[in-house]
Amino acid sequence: MTTPISLAVKLGQSLRAQRRAIGLSQDDFADRIHMHRAYYSAIERGEKNITLTTLQRVAQGFGVNMSSLLKNLD
Repeated sequence: MTTPISLAVKLGQSLRAQRRAIGLSQDDFADRIHMHRAYYSAIERGEKNITLTTLQRVAQGFGVNMSSLLKNLD
């Protein structure tokens, strides 16, 4: 039996894919949203359960609304 992937990991994988799709490094994207790269990296690895405020910062960095970041995570 496989272990289900946590929501934080799914969100992190989605964020990584979106960041790569726009051609930014973690460093560049973290700078864009005024966040330390190490913290943003932990979000992409699913090691952080981020707050709504942090999710909003990330969404603004991508130029989208928060709900679009949460689509298709289930």
